[in-house]
Amino acid sequence: MTAPVRPTFTEGQVLAAADLTALVDHARGQQARHERYLHDWGIATGLTLTTEGRTDPASGDAYVQVILQPGVAVDGTGREVVVPAAAPLQEADFAAVNGADPATESLYPVFLAGLDQAATSQPLVAGSTPAGRIQEGYQVIFGRLGDESTLSDLPDPTVDSGPGDGTDPWPVLLGFVRWKGGHIVATAPTSGRVGRRYAGVRADTVAARSGRLALRPDPEAAIGRPTLMLDGESGLAFGRLNSEGSVDPLVNVSPTGDVTVAGNITVAGSISGVTKLGLTAMASGRSSDGMLLPLPAGVTQKQVDGGAVTLHVHVTPRLDLPPQLGEGTWVLGPTVCDVDTDRRVLSRVRWCRLGAQDAEVRDVPAPVDFVVIAAAPPATADTAGGQQ
Repeated sequence: MTAPVRPTFTEGQVLAAADLTALVDHARGQQARHERYLHDWGIATGLTLTTEGRTDPASGDAYVQVILQPGVAVDGTGREVVVPAAAPLQEADFAAVNGADPATESLYPVFLAGLDQAATSQPLVAGSTPAGRIQEGYQVIFGRLGDESTLSDLPDPTVDSGPGDGTDPWPVLLGFVRWKGGHIVATAPTSGRVGRRYAGVRADTVAARSGRLALRPDPEAAIGRPTLMLDGESGLAFGRLNSEGSVDPLVNVSPTGDVTVAGNITVAGSISGVTKLGLTAMASGRSSDGMLLPLPAGVTQKQVDGGAVTLHVHVTPRLDLPPQLGEGTWVLGPTVCDVDTDRRVLSRVRWCRLGAQDAEVRDVPAPVDFVVIAAAPPATADTAGGQQ
């Protein structure tokens, strides 16, 4: 492995072909490294598989002619693969890989890969050697069943290497075809959970020059589609894109941290902290007699003592027969289940055993299920920031 070499020139130097080739190779290698390390490989635009209906003149069976539409992809070596014009796929190429009559109607993958090919050129002067040309072409590869699952196993190129030349193809998945009766009869963009891969960006920082950054799920702005908008003035908004190019927010977070929600809130985990909007924080679980109940995450004892947060505590005793009581018929007696001002649990159950001459009475600690809810009333929420 060697560091990239950049050619330089001096006045009066005789330029050899290798000098000019090195100049081109340096630029191509630099561009390829940029593409593969600052971007994720995949389809950049186009390259869809479309179909046109056909009929087999011998059997009368219907099938389709698959056509690869123009587009651009970048493979894992950083090579740009350009399909400049629509190109029909050849069924003979499928048969060469999978046989003319495979016994299944499963989906077979179709790949695109770059391929360097020698291109002819005319000499500048009659009788002289024509200039060399390389056509940065492409090849369409029909895969075998399951070949799409091997894309993650492709070896990474060395750090200093340039773009691949197609000798060892880096396949980009275009879609799938279904084969039946000696012909391709259908196409599909996915098979199971595997589908076309699109080029992406690798970045730790994405900065907007206009002061507003949008994240949307479509290449083109579509009214009514979900959009995430980060605005330096109004904060973060998630909602639907409107005709003015802004977002009708469903959730908005102001630059000061205030959260506004238009709709219902469903929480699968926990929300830390208590906000000025009067939202609540909650802790739940199981505890025992004599134990202190915890505060919800983000809530401090200082907030509780200062009145900025109000606690609502609910405890329920678990009345399963304790194993330490031993054999016999035990019946449930009076139960005490409460918490004191320090949130210490008081949970005792009286059990009585029947059938003995002298009734046996046992007071036994009982576990409890608890819920602690901390709420910041809007009237006092301004004091809720005094966390320790």
